[in-house]
Amino acid sequence: MKKNQLGTSQLYVSEIGLGCMSLSEDHKTNKSIIDEAIDRGINYFDTADLYQFGFNEETVGKALKGKRNDIILASKGGNEWGSGIDGWRWNPRKSYIKEALKNSLKRLDVDYLDLYQLHGGTIDDPIDEVIEAFDELVEEGTVRYYGISSIRPNVIKQFAEKSQIISVMMQYSLLDRRPEEWFSLFEKHDISVIARGPVAKGLLTNNFKNKISDKGYLDYTKQELENILPELSNIAADKGMTMQQMALRYIIDQTPVSTAITGASKRSQIIDNVQSAEASTLSKEFVENIQAIVKKTTYENHR
Repeated sequence: MKKNQLGTSQLYVSEIGLGCMSLSEDHKTNKSIIDEAIDRGINYFDTADLYQFGFNEETVGKALKGKRNDIILASKGGNEWGSGIDGWRWNPRKSYIKEALKNSLKRLDVDYLDLYQLHGGTIDDPIDEVIEAFDELVEEGTVRYYGISSIRPNVIKQFAEKSQIISVMMQYSLLDRRPEEWFSLFEKHDISVIARGPVAKGLLTNNFKNKISDKGYLDYTKQELENILPELSNIAADKGMTMQQMALRYIIDQTPVSTAITGASKRSQIIDNVQSAEASTLSKEFVENIQAIVKKTTYENHR
């Protein structure tokens, strides 16, 4: 599988990555999924300490045992949970971020992370202190590079201008084109996009009819989805592609995007995702045709 540079780093990530949040609570099943991903050319694995309250990191660590040098491992921190906390709470303090990273490394059973990401963030956070924490982790060698996971423009702009982030993880799909407004900022600062949710909760797959709900999706109503999705499906079919292949190719063909991370709860889904990366690059004319069908939305809040 083709690999793309992440920002200006020495990390080269597969076009399709594995978002580990969808893994089960069974170590054996999870290992089979991760083994399939590696066998199919996926080298980027993304987890977080909040996923299953630590179990996700543990199961990913077990599955990747002995394969550390062959993969790019990423996790996230900033959401505090544990004894005395009802659910979880946001904690961007330097002391907590450094402690959270230490605990993540222990659960993953590794000495360092290739990429550590701030899992959220607000404009009211002590951003200089957060950046200092991540810079120190890099200096200490427990983190090679760092980024943020955010869809808040005001937060993203602060980190782009003041820190050494190499990536921003954002929800991005044909049905959620909000990140595109900020591509020029990313290109200016040599920051890569890690795209999550590229098939919009299954709406951008051939199974879309079973995924449409009365609530719609973002600013699309149910009726709009019922009109748009069949049209997209037909366009993909005329091109000899599945809806999923078209949706994923659209995302990974965008210049700032280094990888699109998809979830998988079974091995067959890994195969489907990888086949999308094997599809041909979409022509400019084809891209313009599908863009004309969907909305060009922007972020309304946190600007």
